[in-house]
Amino acid sequence: MLADVLFWFLLCIIGYTYFFYAGVLFVLRKLWKKSHGDISKTLPESELPAITLFIAAYNEKAFVDKKVKNTREIDYPGHLLKQVWVTDGSNDGTPDMLSAYQDIEVYHLPSRNGKIAAMNRGMKFVSTPIVVFSDANTYIGQQSLRYIAAKFMDTDVGCVAGEKRIVQHSHDNAVTSGEGLYWRYESFIKSCESDLNSVVGAAGELFAIRTRLYEPLAPDTILDDFVLSFKIADKGYKIKYCDKAYATEFASINTAEEMKRKIRIATGAFQAFFRLRQFLNPVKYGFLTFEYVSHKVFRWIIVPFAIPVLFLLNVVLVAKYGFFHFYAFIFIIQVLFYITGFFGYMLEQKTIRYKWIFAPYYLIVMNFCIYMGFWRFVTGNIEVSWDRVMRSEN
Repeated sequence: MLADVLFWFLLCIIGYTYFFYAGVLFVLRKLWKKSHGDISKTLPESELPAITLFIAAYNEKAFVDKKVKNTREIDYPGHLLKQVWVTDGSNDGTPDMLSAYQDIEVYHLPSRNGKIAAMNRGMKFVSTPIVVFSDANTYIGQQSLRYIAAKFMDTDVGCVAGEKRIVQHSHDNAVTSGEGLYWRYESFIKSCESDLNSVVGAAGELFAIRTRLYEPLAPDTILDDFVLSFKIADKGYKIKYCDKAYATEFASINTAEEMKRKIRIATGAFQAFFRLRQFLNPVKYGFLTFEYVSHKVFRWIIVPFAIPVLFLLNVVLVAKYGFFHFYAFIFIIQVLFYITGFFGYMLEQKTIRYKWIFAPYYLIVMNFCIYMGFWRFVTGNIEVSWDRVMRSEN
């Protein structure tokens, strides 16, 4: 009896996390939009605020010229757009390349102290009311800053999260296909959360805050984008998502490179869970707590460990009730999922049209990275500095 109850409890948690939470948000947003409509817009030039584009870069020589070219193609008045690059620790010529651009402020120290130290130091040089964070190897959409600026017209908004888009091709390998599918799903959830209340965190590829709300982060913080956005929510401000403001990025070149990134993110997820545990209080944070638990706590902390337990319980229950029972049906679904994941592994470096076949493999890899991240967290193996992941553009 206990095995039955636990099985159904875990199945409901997993199903809710990956499927039903998105469905709940979809229904709620439909009801919300009937009374509010779509409020995405841009502003006339006379109302645009001054913005600083802030980039913390370490050894990004290969991307400097392309990134600067991209920023100059952004449709935003030049006299209102300032660029600040912090290149601490870079020894590949990145600061020298940037110094050739007269309209860019470059701040450099020879010592490498990590991204958080660079952000905390660099923010002292930001004087505009809005600061937009971006990575050196991502490319910002032409109208993105105008849409971001418009979101800040609402005085309740303290942070605006842009959309991350993975460069897709008609035939992609496992990493590109899996990550692309994941971010389309993630973007849908973020869009719904934003319409209803606040999006649960921002992605570092493109997000913006009110400069006055920035407070220095702990030097060992891993997920700076997530923690910083939640600290702003803790001050009573909303985190809004804008799918029309986007940054494009190439996927990791292979699964090994992607795992390096995912393990670090997973380590940061456990770190953030303990440092942001006050958000588990629904009395204080209301709907944001519901979003945080449903979107992040379940997906990061609970479900990855529930999945193998569910499989083992399913084996026990099939042995108990036989193959002519509903438990056998769920067992077959799980087995097919892992078989599909195995095929995804075998076809990892193949470029095929049917990208969905890589989704189970990508999900399995993600959850394995969470186990590895958890181990790093509990053993204290937390690195502030890390090497850039090799991407398909490299």
